[in-house]
Amino acid sequence: MIRLASWIIASLAITALIAWIASLSGTLTIEVAGWRMQPEIGTTVFLLIAALVVVILVWALIRRLLDTPRVLARRARERRREAGIEALSDAVVALEAGDPSRARALARDARSRLNDNPAARLLEARAELAVGDMGAAREHYRALISNEKTAMAALAGLYEQARVQNRPDVALTFARKAITLEPGGAGWASEAVFADLARRGAWAQAVAMVNDQPARSRAERAAKRRKQAVIETARARETEEKDPLSALDHALTALKLLPDFVPAALIAARIHSNRGETRKAMSLLRRIWRATGHPHAATLYANAQSGASAAERLKRVRELIDMPPANRAAAMVVARAAIDAFDWATARDALASYVAEPTEGVASLMAEIEEGETGDQGKAREWLARAVRAPRDPVWTADGIVSDEWEPVSPVTGRLDAFEWKVPVSSVPAPVAPARPQPADESASPPALGEPAATLPLAPGQKAE
Repeated sequence: MIRLASWIIASLAITALIAWIASLSGTLTIEVAGWRMQPEIGTTVFLLIAALVVVILVWALIRRLLDTPRVLARRARERRREAGIEALSDAVVALEAGDPSRARALARDARSRLNDNPAARLLEARAELAVGDMGAAREHYRALISNEKTAMAALAGLYEQARVQNRPDVALTFARKAITLEPGGAGWASEAVFADLARRGAWAQAVAMVNDQPARSRAERAAKRRKQAVIETARARETEEKDPLSALDHALTALKLLPDFVPAALIAARIHSNRGETRKAMSLLRRIWRATGHPHAATLYANAQSGASAAERLKRVRELIDMPPANRAAAMVVARAAIDAFDWATARDALASYVAEPTEGVASLMAEIEEGETGDQGKAREWLARAVRAPRDPVWTADGIVSDEWEPVSPVTGRLDAFEWKVPVSSVPAPVAPARPQPADESASPPALGEPAATLPLAPGQKAE
């Protein structure tokens, strides 16, 4: 509405101006080559305006004719650019679809149309890497390193190529160069360098690197704290024997970051015990036991005071664990202490709830009870046989490797914080094939006394108690 009113007002103003010019009185004398004209002033003004419009139109036409070659060249470049972008897009789709040969051809076409576009060259290198042409891919990546915009992408490609060729030292060199170019910006480079530091046990450099890493979200901050705690625990474990005071500082630092981290608590408690600080050790272990229920904490609690007799260790365990024990781990700790103290009744009572479906540890303890209390070698061997077939108890495990003690890195992959307290995957029994029906004239012998007819396999993801 406002625009319409503006047009009306402007039209009226122009009309009024034209009427005023036309109403001007007087004449203008013009002599050209013997010709003499005396038009009125209003007519002269209109003729001048018309002449000016004609000149502008003629100049515009001449300029359009002169610019025609340049316009045609620009349109050709635009069409070429559009075709290059389309080829680049098709190359990305082909590479993701698993057709690296077509992706390489399209990337070359895009690079020729887009004046050696770095993105097209990078895509061509990726395609050649997928095809297996390592030499050509390497040449492209090395050419892209000189470009500031593509240097990080090129180093990432060279790193991946070195990993594919199983050249870890070369891959690590590219990762370090990427960190030099962009500190804290390349996640893959930081992870590669950090993994190497952890694998070599360079804990001081590793923790410094973790400290410099930004943590914006709550999950990132939690992951950072856990990494720091694991590294501090590794440093404590490394120096526990040669420098116990420094090891204690590292272990306590880890516990400040993760208050319920069992490996750090065990190291700190051992150092306290060795220094005669029994109360500090027992207080720490009591808190860890209540928070995690880890059997190593209860076992160390029983042995916190050096020189204690078996009966005193059993008494200390009974102070920590109520009867009947709330879980299998607690029952096994009580039974172990009771067996050492020759308190067979307490040992049997502790395991009573778990002998129907025993684990390897429960069956082994029952074998010790039968042999120690009654001397019945037959029952002891029976329990040992059941222990061989029974599910295993939780242990420290990582990448299929079982360890009696926690370790900071996996011996297989070198991954930090790989060990977990859980039932080993290899201990889960495979499903038993259905038995074939026996002929009528054959009699199946019954299972031995106390031997289970079959061991039920655990469901996927289910933990053995």
